[in-house]
Amino acid sequence: MLLDTHVVVWLALDQSRLSKRARAAIQEARTKAEGLAVSGITLFELATLADKGRISFNASIESFLQEVETRFSVIPITSRICVQAFKFGTRYPNDPADRLIGATAVVEGLPLLTADSAIRRSKALPTIW
Repeated sequence: MLLDTHVVVWLALDQSRLSKRARAAIQEARTKAEGLAVSGITLFELATLADKGRISFNASIESFLQEVETRFSVIPITSRICVQAFKFGTRYPNDPADRLIGATAVVEGLPLLTADSAIRRSKALPTIW
């Protein structure tokens, strides 16, 4: 299962924001040792959010990102993912990070855990929320 950036933030800072279904899916993945993954762009998004003061951690952002790398599989952005990001129709959000995250899920054959209603409404990929 691939986690959207906000899911990583909520797991770290405010798990009450996760839906019941999202929490159950995360728990099931952990129980079955299936692993949880993030796109490489998620690390950049987290650093950007911290730099802009939109999120803060008890540790440095570098320490937090290293913790993310330890807890989740980080899937690098590849040529296949970049090409897939442009194959989504106009109903899919135009934000480059959203497109790369969605494309990562498609290329890797993973459902995307996201609260983003625009991504879910697009029906471009399997989502969980």
